[in-house]
Amino acid sequence: MRPTLASLVHHSALKLTVRAGEDRLDTPVRWAHVSELADPVPYMEGGELLLITALKLDAEDPEAMHRYVKRLADAGVVGLGFAVGVNYDDIPGALVDAARQEGLPLLEVPRRTPFLAISKAVSAAIAADQYRAVTAGFAAQRELTRRALTDGPEGLLAALAAQVDGWAALYDASGAVVATAPDWAGRRAGRLTADVRRLRERPAPASAVVGGAEDPEQPEHPDHTDRVELHSLGTSRRPRSALAVGTAAALGTAERYAVHSAVALLTLTTERSRSLHEAALRIDEAVLRMLLAGEPDHARTVAGDLYGGLLDAPFRIIVAESAPASAARAHGRGPAAGTGGDRLGALAEVVESAAARAGEAVLAVPEGGRLVVLATDGGAAVAACVEYASALESGRPAPDPAGGDEDGLTVGLSAPSGPIAASAAYKQAEQALSVARRRGRVCVEHEHLAAGSVLPLLADDAVRAFADGLLRALRDHDATGRGDLVASLRAWLSRHGQWDAAAADLGVHRHTLRYRMRRVEEILGRSLDDPDVRMELWLALKATSAE
Repeated sequence: MRPTLASLVHHSALKLTVRAGEDRLDTPVRWAHVSELADPVPYMEGGELLLITALKLDAEDPEAMHRYVKRLADAGVVGLGFAVGVNYDDIPGALVDAARQEGLPLLEVPRRTPFLAISKAVSAAIAADQYRAVTAGFAAQRELTRRALTDGPEGLLAALAAQVDGWAALYDASGAVVATAPDWAGRRAGRLTADVRRLRERPAPASAVVGGAEDPEQPEHPDHTDRVELHSLGTSRRPRSALAVGTAAALGTAERYAVHSAVALLTLTTERSRSLHEAALRIDEAVLRMLLAGEPDHARTVAGDLYGGLLDAPFRIIVAESAPASAARAHGRGPAAGTGGDRLGALAEVVESAAARAGEAVLAVPEGGRLVVLATDGGAAVAACVEYASALESGRPAPDPAGGDEDGLTVGLSAPSGPIAASAAYKQAEQALSVARRRGRVCVEHEHLAAGSVLPLLADDAVRAFADGLLRALRDHDATGRGDLVASLRAWLSRHGQWDAAAADLGVHRHTLRYRMRRVEEILGRSLDDPDVRMELWLALKATSAE
């Protein structure tokens, strides 16, 4: 422990006597300082034991002593040592009264005790305290290392919580709690998710201190009024995880050593996990390629038990690509101001974190400027993907890494499929992605396309341009007032070429309608007997009527 006024009073060689402030002797002493200035406060930092002989003080003037002592107390001076037998045979009563009034400890220093002896005693006690802290820190580091090697991150957290007499929690890249120690700290750690996400927005390494809030459901635990330190973990620009340490008070030197050691060990674990993650990505890519090549048996052989039943159960394939911010904003769905970053990376984190929390297997493979995901149909990963895309499309806040350009996102989801039809599912996802891109949507599911009408697909600039070009000659003819060929063509096609029914719809004689259809053929240079011509004309009419 750091030296206190009490420890100096009990020091047998100093022979100090307490004359005032007996109830404040447990105050720690940061240093012992000698000054005969009438106002030494400008040279103080607080926490000092001031040693004087009253060489330049009118120590018998009550008002002067009151001002002097009050100024020392306000400056954080923890005690006043007065040497007797130098300028005064005894401590003047005015100084004693002032010290008692301000509650400032006043120590009588005998003539035979030099100030240097007091300074040495304080310095030796501080050095001993620092040595104990460093020794305890090294012991904590050894214990944390041992627990990390034998019990993994969970054991390390347990050892750290014991070292700091508090609690500790580990978070993943999304801000979700991975592990806590002790177990009761889970609720407290869960309330810090938003703080952890804000920490991730800062370049690593980063740290922050947040104050505790009382937990009425856990009043028996010290976390209900704690002080929490957050530390990012990892050496890359984007932290992959974070550590939270909650204590009842600020950390001491030994506890600080323990926390720094835990950060270093967890960072090493994170980086090792990163290397393993990269190796797993290569396996994921190989398995995906085999599935898409129509070799599910080979894919299962390579995967082994890595993905559980993912390759056998109905799954969906997700294909996502980043969209430049300018293109996304052109469709009115760009990210909100202040957001940005690698949307594909953020989507991968969202999907993988959701799968991890639900105990699902997921296969996510970066593919150039794309991300290909294979996830269980109806599972948490697919739901998280759809929710993330929906948040982007509606402008609601969505998880996003810090930094980078404000890129958008386009996602296509296949229908539920199995390993034999993986290649077809991939094509479905690509088709849905293409439709989403053309429509300016964030996410399109293939099932919705298959269950809907073909007419919305005609709302495309290229289709409309084709329709306008095909029907322009007929519209120009009608504009001269020489007939209503476009309306007649629409009625005739809608009645499948039935002359009487179409003529009745138009309110004209069937011979008039026949004449108009011959004029359509002459103007277009196409035969209405050709089913392809009729189909193209019908789609052109639908495309232009949808405008």
